[in-house]
Amino acid sequence: MWERFSFYGMRALLVIYLTQHFLFSDDKAQGLYGAYAALVYLIPVIGGVIADRFLGSRKAVTIGAVFLVLGHFGMAFEGRGSVQELSFSGGVYDVVADGRGDNRNLFLVTGDAEFPVTFTAEGMTIEGAGDRLPAFVPTADYELSVRPDMLSIGGLSIPYEQILYLSLAFIIIGVGFLKANISTTVGALYAENDPRRDGGFTIFYMGINLGAFLATLACGYLGQTYGWKYGFGLAGIGMTLGLIQYLMGQKWLKGKAEPPKPISATFEGLFWILGLLAVIPAWLLVQQTELMEQALPILVPVLFGMVFAFALVGFKGLERTQMLAALIMVFFSVIFWMLFEQAGSSLSLFAERTTDLTVVPGVTMTAAQTQSFNAGFIVLLALPFSAMWVGLAKAKMEPSTPVKFALGLIQVGLGFFVLVFGAQFAGDDFKVPLIFLALLYLLHTTGELFLSPVGLSMITKLSPHRVVGLMMGVWFLSSSLAHILAAIIAQQTSSDTVAGQVVDLGGQLQTYVSTFTQVGLWGIGAGVLLLLISPFLKKWMGDVR
Repeated sequence: MWERFSFYGMRALLVIYLTQHFLFSDDKAQGLYGAYAALVYLIPVIGGVIADRFLGSRKAVTIGAVFLVLGHFGMAFEGRGSVQELSFSGGVYDVVADGRGDNRNLFLVTGDAEFPVTFTAEGMTIEGAGDRLPAFVPTADYELSVRPDMLSIGGLSIPYEQILYLSLAFIIIGVGFLKANISTTVGALYAENDPRRDGGFTIFYMGINLGAFLATLACGYLGQTYGWKYGFGLAGIGMTLGLIQYLMGQKWLKGKAEPPKPISATFEGLFWILGLLAVIPAWLLVQQTELMEQALPILVPVLFGMVFAFALVGFKGLERTQMLAALIMVFFSVIFWMLFEQAGSSLSLFAERTTDLTVVPGVTMTAAQTQSFNAGFIVLLALPFSAMWVGLAKAKMEPSTPVKFALGLIQVGLGFFVLVFGAQFAGDDFKVPLIFLALLYLLHTTGELFLSPVGLSMITKLSPHRVVGLMMGVWFLSSSLAHILAAIIAQQTSSDTVAGQVVDLGGQLQTYVSTFTQVGLWGIGAGVLLLLISPFLKKWMGDVR
């Protein structure tokens, strides 16, 4: 719960923080989020292997938790933020922001005065400057640049942006050690046929989503109301509490998550050092968003094709068809997650820029807090959905796994059409009522509950024992690819900004409508296609349901 508290608390703020504090362009911010998220799903493949062969889950989770504490607290070192520079008529001026959310106003700074400015697609309007500055400057007549905030250490100047990248790298490596191994630890507590296993994982799943729900509300509020460092700092405190709790409670694991064979303190220390060294390539890769956007969409399908060919050649009969069915559903899961994961990027900026965040008159949310809808709906719906599947199974009416996947895809597509429909209710400020964003997250959550809980289970059931590890690797690789593709989609919603504010709100809303219509059609189309071929997949799966 605490680990997810820290992770989702940071995630809720990240893209808004990048655009408003470091003044990243939409493309750069959403690309960075995609690269970061892709690495978060890629590295656990390695972390799982290290734990299985050398460290054991308990030690791996401890290393991961320490790295996460360092990364989350590193995010709180924000500096003063980058400065927007604007050049026109031979002069260079700073454009600074004051306030937050809808109360955020921009000012043009001269040597001894500040003048309120507003930007539109046509140009910049300067108020109260008199004869000192023109009242209006067309867009074509000014140029924008960003001056980064620098940290001085012993005469050396380091951009605060690099502290951000380093912090994200610590989080990536921390999640790599922790993500797969914490689930393994829960599973190790129960014997293979222990009837309490499903109940244990239900508690685990609810804890995860409770942490995500509380974090997005608390960190999202503090970060956007009082200052980014308070939101990120609270995420770090949450991770620290999780680490303390885990260290104090290890006796209750009763040796179930130990190394496969005893290891010395020196050998364990080697992995601490290797983890620190791994931060360096993660720090470099998270900055190479274009490289990852180009490489992963090529590398992962090639690996996927190799595994597909291996299934055709290396297996026969039922084992072959089961592997092929699993691989086809992994392919469709990529489509689901690349649409679902708009939450941390395009939907986050949609909430900030084009959503009326009024809950009831006099009560508003921050944009980051809207990320709580998904986790909140899961907490409310997970148990009813579980009971529904049990009831349908008893009545011999439970849908097969391919049908569940298909219905999940259709729901994620329909979610985007809810926002497209809601756009017609936007007022003169181009803001869509909050209820439509909430309904999108409701449909995305029900879609997730159709697909996500059965995904990993499907991999373990359909994969021959000797290649379960390989297929789990394929599952994580596909999730990594989905996050990069999600970033590429999110970049299609990008808009021109000045000091973190959108220049053309009307154009921004139309861009969202156009992009969300397209991705909604993709989701529904993929779901209908999977529904059509589901009878064949069900037959290939044999007696696995």
